[in-house]
Amino acid sequence: MTTVSVTASSISRIPSTMQAWSVRQPGPIDTHPLALSERAVPTPGRTDLLVKVTVCAVCRTDLHVTEGDLPVHRPGVTPGHEIVGRVVDLGSDVNDYAVGDRVGIAWLRHTCGVCRYCRRGAENLCPDSRYTGWDADGGYAEYTTVPSPFAYRLPQGYSDAELAPLLCAGIIGFRALRRSGLDRGGRLGIYGFGASAHLTAQVALAEFGARVHVLTRSADARRLALDLGVDSVAGAYDAPPEPLDAAIIFAPVGDLVPVALRALDRGGILAIAGIHLSDVPVLNYENELFYERELRSVTANTRLDGRDFLALAGRHHLDVTTSPYPLAEADRALADLAADRVNGAAVLLCS
Repeated sequence: MTTVSVTASSISRIPSTMQAWSVRQPGPIDTHPLALSERAVPTPGRTDLLVKVTVCAVCRTDLHVTEGDLPVHRPGVTPGHEIVGRVVDLGSDVNDYAVGDRVGIAWLRHTCGVCRYCRRGAENLCPDSRYTGWDADGGYAEYTTVPSPFAYRLPQGYSDAELAPLLCAGIIGFRALRRSGLDRGGRLGIYGFGASAHLTAQVALAEFGARVHVLTRSADARRLALDLGVDSVAGAYDAPPEPLDAAIIFAPVGDLVPVALRALDRGGILAIAGIHLSDVPVLNYENELFYERELRSVTANTRLDGRDFLALAGRHHLDVTTSPYPLAEADRALADLAADRVNGAAVLLCS
């Protein structure tokens, strides 16, 4: 277990500058699109928390922003949206957190609260939604801010390094599981087995008593899946040993969509968990969609998803597999992620 501690004395001393990464020029990770530099520590707004980052997990979405698959919304943005840290300063209107609190910062950081989507509980579809590490600077830095209504209380029994991947990999996987329509005792297929998938598999086993079949190209990932108790493992394009009631694609590979649809039983549902997916081949209606098979996307998450998932993580201790990197090697962590060299979740140790 990796532990990171922040003492009361270190909280009381807020420097004027910090180390932070920024997306200098989006492009392939081997062209070095990220730059590490000295920047001013941000000042919290009226409703913000200033957080000293202890750990920030590395997400494939960070790679998409850095490489330009997702156009940068803020020039020079600091990536990172799976952040654990301690509150070191508060905006004037914050009354629900205190200096020293351990908090989590996730992808979603703003919604309007008044549109038709927000009013019906679908704030993840809000047209005015904004995101950490895309619209605002994130956690590949020593300090960052978050609007207090979008910060998370964190469950006990986990180190900071274990908690960080829960804040996107965990929450998005949980949302995808809900979107897949999995019933108790159902048969679930998981395509790709990285940070999010290895947490989702555990939730499906613990909460649903599901039969879980993992299909991924990585031999290390297949071994990890078996260690976590899944029912079978195979290659990404192989057929599972039985028809599936539900499936989730975590790999950003559109070619897997028809493969997963063909693996579904009648009435089965396929959910695609990623924010980015390569092009999907032409689908054959009779072989891949007939018999009321469904294809669903997953768009971010609501704060309720986040709270529900973190409560679940408090009830069922999840085994979080992490690969640690120092903050100064964030570019190497992303390169390893791009090359599928990370087992579980990469995490940056920022303090």
